[in-house]
Amino acid sequence: MSRDARTGGHIARRRFGQNFLTASGVVDRIIAVVRPRSGENMVEIGPGLGALTQPLIERLGHLHVIEIDRDLIVRLRERYALDRLAIHEGDALAFDFDALCAEGKPALRVVGNLPYNISTPLLFHLGRFASRLADCHFMLQKEVVMRMVAAPGTAEYGRLSVMLQYLFQMERLFDVPPGAFRPAPKVTSSIVRMVPLPAGTHVARDEALFARIVAAAFSQRRKTLRNTLRDFLDETALKSLGFDPGLRGERLSVADFVAISNSCQ
Repeated sequence: MSRDARTGGHIARRRFGQNFLTASGVVDRIIAVVRPRSGENMVEIGPGLGALTQPLIERLGHLHVIEIDRDLIVRLRERYALDRLAIHEGDALAFDFDALCAEGKPALRVVGNLPYNISTPLLFHLGRFASRLADCHFMLQKEVVMRMVAAPGTAEYGRLSVMLQYLFQMERLFDVPPGAFRPAPKVTSSIVRMVPLPAGTHVARDEALFARIVAAAFSQRRKTLRNTLRDFLDETALKSLGFDPGLRGERLSVADFVAISNSCQ
């Protein structure tokens, strides 16, 4: 790792998955799609060197951030007054987003350039708070975003697709090349928008069971439902629900998985 003027001399820490966005044109484009407005309740995950933080504060007036790197926290505290930036020190994977959703506050908006090494577990963690969110805009590895937005029957469609699409409507907005970061990652990134679905869109009566069924269906992608779901229901039950036991999990929609889950109650 080497020092770079564009990172203010800060050495990116591999254990935190740090790749700092430095391309001003990409920053402008992200701000344009997020459209932050004064008075909104927003939190940025992993502000890093503040590429997005500065324009967000200018438009919002006040911003929450979650940062785990103490050196970067020192920089943020030196740069911004307390009435402009609220810094929450710690791991976003353990953060209670409900703490920012107090009664009377606007629904929470979430933005961030998420570290690739924790992106999937962080998305699942955020899913627990979906009903309290207005929207999320994230920069992630393109491969992950393609899985998030994938449709049934495609190679990218899997457990991540189903579990997130149960909660959110998602849209891949645009790609970001490696050269937009310092240090440059080895992969292309993408910006994704996630908007919580209206209450009642998908209703699994036992969401823990729903999650287990989805996980089982994709645990061995080449195997059919008669094999992957045999611990939950047999071929006769699958047929009674209108499903061919010879199908693979990737052929089922979110609504299909909900129907299977609810039939097991």
